[in-house]
Amino acid sequence: MDISDLLPIAIFAGANFAAACSGAFFKPDEWYENLKKPSWQPPNWLFPVVWTPLYIIMAVSGWMIWRDAEPGMATLPLAIYGAHLVFNFLWSALFFGLKRMDWALYEIVFLWATLVGIIVTFHPINSTAAYIMLPYLVWASFAAYLNFVVLRMNTPSLSKAN
Repeated sequence: MDISDLLPIAIFAGANFAAACSGAFFKPDEWYENLKKPSWQPPNWLFPVVWTPLYIIMAVSGWMIWRDAEPGMATLPLAIYGAHLVFNFLWSALFFGLKRMDWALYEIVFLWATLVGIIVTFHPINSTAAYIMLPYLVWASFAAYLNFVVLRMNTPSLSKAN
């Protein structure tokens, strides 16, 4: 790594920071606090603790692909990466901002799919960049399941199915 890497790293860090800002704009509020939640849901303070290293990993992974790809080989992987950042931003806006747990659940399926796409398309270019995204995929899977359970617990017609 040399001085010429600083601008690309800053761009990837900035893009991830922009996606992360959704969580700052659309925070859990009284509506969220009053929802029924499963006993296994992590405490609210844990979410930023988990997300901070995940955003760092995402930025580093994207930068590694930009750095290591042959000319023209990074277009599709980085397009998927960019779409993923949009979906990452949208989830908090849908869930906390619009209070649409159902839309957020549909949206997180696309987020999850872009994560799989990132891992698959990053791997031939830099396997480390792909593998370091796996904890995020696990976290997104957990978040999707939590979204589903909270939706189910708070939607009368769904909770009667038990």
